[in-house]
Amino acid sequence: MKASISKSDRREFLKKLGLGSLPFFIPATSFANSALKGNSNAANRVNFQFDGISYSPEEYLNKLLQINKQHKIEPDIYGYGGATTALEEKFAEISGKQKAIYLPTGTMANQLAIKLLNGQNTKVIVPENSHIYRDEADAAQSVHAKRLIPVVNNKPYYNRKELDSTISELQSNEVFKSGIGTVVIENPVRRAFGTAIPLDNIKEISQYCKEKGYKMHLDAARIHLAEAYHNTSIREYSAPFDTVYFSLYKYLNAAGGAILCGDAELIDQVAHQIKIHGGTIYQNWNNTAMALYSLNGIGSRFKEMAIKGKNLIKQLNKIDGIEVESTSEGTNLYKMYVSPEMNGFEFDKYLENNYAISIRPPNPKGEIRFSINESILFQTVDEIVLAFKDAAEKMK
Repeated sequence: MKASISKSDRREFLKKLGLGSLPFFIPATSFANSALKGNSNAANRVNFQFDGISYSPEEYLNKLLQINKQHKIEPDIYGYGGATTALEEKFAEISGKQKAIYLPTGTMANQLAIKLLNGQNTKVIVPENSHIYRDEADAAQSVHAKRLIPVVNNKPYYNRKELDSTISELQSNEVFKSGIGTVVIENPVRRAFGTAIPLDNIKEISQYCKEKGYKMHLDAARIHLAEAYHNTSIREYSAPFDTVYFSLYKYLNAAGGAILCGDAELIDQVAHQIKIHGGTIYQNWNNTAMALYSLNGIGSRFKEMAIKGKNLIKQLNKIDGIEVESTSEGTNLYKMYVSPEMNGFEFDKYLENNYAISIRPPNPKGEIRFSINESILFQTVDEIVLAFKDAAEKMK
């Protein structure tokens, strides 16, 4: 039988929110509603919506002030020096590559990587479900004169055999061959609910690319999640690739920005490409200082996050009216379903207003995209489970 909540448990939780000393005649839920809405800096606020903490503007500014007190933030000038250079050096070390460079967006990082890797070749092989193919507005074709060829297999990721089949079919059916230069992998795969690609599969594709003379690019926007959930280091994931892109805002909590790593010969060409495509920004320290701070200790924090998240999912599945599904070879993304008798749209509001917990509303299929991130460390599993039990009972 699935669990339910006791009134004493709820009162104890409200004490931790600072609401336990209310006069008995004031409705606790009403006061919690106004108190939490007025406290955007609540240290215990947990979100299950994003890959990162998702600071409000006020929280972001306060965090930068905190960082600056601990270690004075040094500015960069047009991307050179200060926190930006320090971050680039850190990512070069993490990835095992010779050099790294900051870019304003992940799309620019991906596009410039495949442009430079591809040289005079016009074709780039990409996963059909990738960000490069689906979400970058045909930049490869319209800006860089590169043609994206998708590997279509209706699976989270492709293997060596499927890659070879795609290339063989392309070459046998095109009369005027213009050349393939680069093969792209995205890991983890966002459109496959955070599926992480096994390292052995990547190594097989890498061997194939070496045999054929193709370069390789990794869209590693969320790669620290794969490291945390599958015990494979960033350096191991990066090793087979010529270039690797990392996001600074997905879970490193920056307001924007990206890092591209690779051999010095290629990376040294990127600054000019950023400039001619309008991406050179006078100062970037507000992004890079935040990301550099978040990188410190990320390995241990994310391992704790993953363990705690898996435990939480087990406990949530014991609550009557709630079901959470994991993904095979997944990372931090789950599918949550609430009982049809509950109002899913009110469910998330109740959690937000009463327990400083935010989740997404259900999609048209009734699924709630449930993301584990390091904000889960701000409350105990028992506290979070208590909140969901209460919300489940109130929504019936």
